Amino acid sequence: MKTDAASKYRPYPAIKLTDRRWPDAVIDHPPMWCSVDLRDGNQALIDPMDTERKMRLWHTLVGMGFKEIEVGFPAASQTDYDFIRHLIDGNHIPDDVTIQILTQSREDLIRKSFEALEGAKKAVVHLYNSTSEVQRRVVFGFDRQGCVDLALGGVRLVRELSAARRDGEIVFQYSPESFTGTEPDFAIEIVEAVAQEWGAGPGRKMIVNLPATVEMSTPNVYADVIEWFGRTVKGRENLIISVHPHNDRGTGVAAAELAVMAGADRVEGTLFGNGERTGNVDVCTLALNLFTQGVNPGLDLSDIDTIRQVAEECTGLPVHQRHPYAGELVYTAFSGSHQDAIKKGFTARKTANDEVWEVPYLPIDPADVGRTYEAVIRINSQSGKGGVAYVLERDHGLELPKAMQSEFARVVQQVADREGRELSAEEIYVFFERTYYTPGALQVMDYSTIPTGKGARSLTATVSWNGQTRTITGSGTGPVDAFVHALGKDLGIKVKVRDYHEHSVGQGSEAQAACYVAVDGKYGVVHGAATDVSVTMAALAAVASAVNRM
Repeated sequence: MKTDAASKYRPYPAIKLTDRRWPDAVIDHPPMWCSVDLRDGNQALIDPMDTERKMRLWHTLVGMGFKEIEVGFPAASQTDYDFIRHLIDGNHIPDDVTIQILTQSREDLIRKSFEALEGAKKAVVHLYNSTSEVQRRVVFGFDRQGCVDLALGGVRLVRELSAARRDGEIVFQYSPESFTGTEPDFAIEIVEAVAQEWGAGPGRKMIVNLPATVEMSTPNVYADVIEWFGRTVKGRENLIISVHPHNDRGTGVAAAELAVMAGADRVEGTLFGNGERTGNVDVCTLALNLFTQGVNPGLDLSDIDTIRQVAEECTGLPVHQRHPYAGELVYTAFSGSHQDAIKKGFTARKTANDEVWEVPYLPIDPADVGRTYEAVIRINSQSGKGGVAYVLERDHGLELPKAMQSEFARVVQQVADREGRELSAEEIYVFFERTYYTPGALQVMDYSTIPTGKGARSLTATVSWNGQTRTITGSGTGPVDAFVHALGKDLGIKVKVRDYHEHSVGQGSEAQAACYVAVDGKYGVVHGAATDVSVTMAALAAVASAVNRM
């Protein structure tokens, strides 16, 4: 990019709204949603959808709870026309769902659009004409009045055809297309003229769609214009203000949220932001942003992976792995510090009485969008002890002591560094088995204990030591203490147990005991682990595991 090229561009003119109210607004209920996946999203595809793919996406949108769905531009596309007829003739439109169609303000296109809607019980006719200064001047050669006259001619025909419908009047929607490039005072002028021509009033509300057809400013400037429009336009109470943000500056979601704070009643967008150029606003992200604030978004996103799969297969466009809420990796931590915090967050939830979701690095509970916890923590060379410990606890019920977590994490990290890739949960457990469960020089075959008074016990153990069966005896305050005494007395293995942990794995008759020990010997402190149906056998085997690792 040439460093002096910026001189070609001019800053977007901001409206002077010194008493703006939207910054103090709180979104406490969802806007009206309108999906434009089947029209605006479809026209941006390399290979537009056929009826079969459109129907699959249609059923997904209906299942999610969309009550308004823009289904096509029937006068501009025979495929769109045929799809709309398929919906109507096949009785595929639920009673609580309204289809919306788009048309330019041209007589032939408007008449064709109404022909496509024949038999539809409810419909929104979305009429538009471009009102931006540059399009009036460069594309159409219109002055302001010519632009208004074009819009009003279309409105009169829509009103006439609507009144003649056997199925009842349509809901009328008007877009001053390229609103962001339109002088705000002219946007007011043309919308007021259209509303008067349509006859907007009590019981006859008109949808006014104010699209960021091209995103041209920061979201706060868009919000200022939306608030100013709502405060200035005549008959605001008879208008439903809708926004249709695009994402040219990468801030479409923010622009939509701020526009709702500024008074917009309705949002048009697509599931994951598909649309021309950088796309439409992403309705899934908007809805789940509300969800994180404790607001029911009014859309069912409880199976985000299926929604994503349908969208990908119908559009042919992949959803990025890091896409908010829906991406494959968005609930996954590789970093050691993140993994440790997430593990502690899940542990805290086991004992907390508070139902509020508070797990570090996870803005929502993955289960709320149909994800399992299996992929929350994945292990590679960047991972730490918390992540490794979490995987073992999640998949195998093993609750490693903190010091042992650090020791085993080093084992895993060495493997990950050597392999240069992510390690699966199955591989991690195999490494744990190899490290702590692999039979070595010392194996405990059987044991028996008897009390000897004053809290002491005597232990007799049958062990395999360097391939030979030996019987050893010892005494101590408990079986582990007595076993350590026997190892030193009969086998010359001088060790001390510095730490001991045990817990159950599983429930009922299938339950086992897991034991972990830290043993101090001539080579320093090492850890051992074992599981068994007997707590005592697991404890003795864990000591043997540590001795073997020395």
